[in-house]
Amino acid sequence: MAEACLGKHLVFEDAGQVVAGRIVEAEAYLGPEDRAAHSFGGRRTDRNEVMYGPPGHAYVFFIYGMHFHMNLVTDAPGFPSAVLIRAVEPLLGEEVMRSRRGNPKKRVLLTNGPGKLCQAFGIHRDHGGYDLCQPPLYLADGPAPQKIRRVPRIGVDYAGGWAKRLLRFVDAESSFLSVPPPKPTRKRGAVASVE
Repeated sequence: MAEACLGKHLVFEDAGQVVAGRIVEAEAYLGPEDRAAHSFGGRRTDRNEVMYGPPGHAYVFFIYGMHFHMNLVTDAPGFPSAVLIRAVEPLLGEEVMRSRRGNPKKRVLLTNGPGKLCQAFGIHRDHGGYDLCQPPLYLADGPAPQKIRRVPRIGVDYAGGWAKRLLRFVDAESSFLSVPPPKPTRKRGAVASVE
């Protein structure tokens, strides 16, 4: 499901303003067995309750006492898995995003990370549980990237072997990634693999 998010448009229509961005980075969290997921071991709290609900809804949480992150709930009710939307390329409402983000000097700094994109879009805790299939906060169809890479997730070293799984999907041609993946290596004499 995380790979399928790439190229979709994240849109938020709020107070007469519309912001939108093309998703270029998404990260899968696979439920109770996934040591990096908020639902690991069947953990169920007020914070993550929306993960146990129907798919297609927003799971928004506060992290590091500083930022909001937004996930798309992906599985059947009762099975808490989700996709973290890590980065988007701005499409609409860039001036609104700039204002919310303190007018960064580089355009890429508007939305190249999950906390940055939530700030740029004005997404916060109150938007948790929103149905992402309809306005005001929703996903719209867009063309899939030409080149997608699977790479390890970021910031989940505590999850042991789960941290190394290739559960982060990126548009390999985008400059808006939160952390660009390492360049593919090629062994001497080997033919480069096609991605």
